[in-house]
Amino acid sequence: GEGKKLSLSHIDSVHCPVFSGFPTTFSATKQILVRKKSMATSSFSFLTAKRNLFLLAAICLLLAPSARATDVKYCDAKANYAVKVEGIKITPDPVIAGKQANFAISASTAEAIAGGEVLLEVYLLGFRVHSETRDLCEDISCPIAAGDFLLSHSQSLPGFTPPGSYTLKMTLKNSKKKKLTCVSFDFSISWWALVADY
Repeated sequence: GEGKKLSLSHIDSVHCPVFSGFPTTFSATKQILVRKKSMATSSFSFLTAKRNLFLLAAICLLLAPSARATDVKYCDAKANYAVKVEGIKITPDPVIAGKQANFAISASTAEAIAGGEVLLEVYLLGFRVHSETRDLCEDISCPIAAGDFLLSHSQSLPGFTPPGSYTLKMTLKNSKKKKLTCVSFDFSISWWALVADY
């Protein structure tokens, strides 16, 4: 009736002709609360996503790169090699382009080795991309006594080395060119750490 005053607290719904094609009545009070709740939810979702992103990055920094044992395969599974390779540890793993990598090879021999050479061949997608022959006594003190021994080789890779999965084949011969062992193993090269430095 005339003279009756309206306050927002008494309004249950209002008619809004602007929203043609949509329901023409809505609760003004509820609409404001829903809008505020939606904005708060969006802000919370953004902060949560940002926090999760930083958490994921921290986990990646903790997990990689690291050192772990690598599976080894003999070049000839039926051959009775004089030197038995028990395992290879690569540090870091994956190997980082432009950084120094260390290959620690655990092996054993039934007889002493006075000297010899190590042939290293690196393959990418089945193609040989690198080959070098090293004096065995450069990586370990000679003569090598019978029993367990550790052959450690360090290599600095160029910064432009393509990332990917590689295979390294190692052939060990004594001073008389007799093949003592031949193994191969896979390793990965990554550029990830170069990005993480920034």
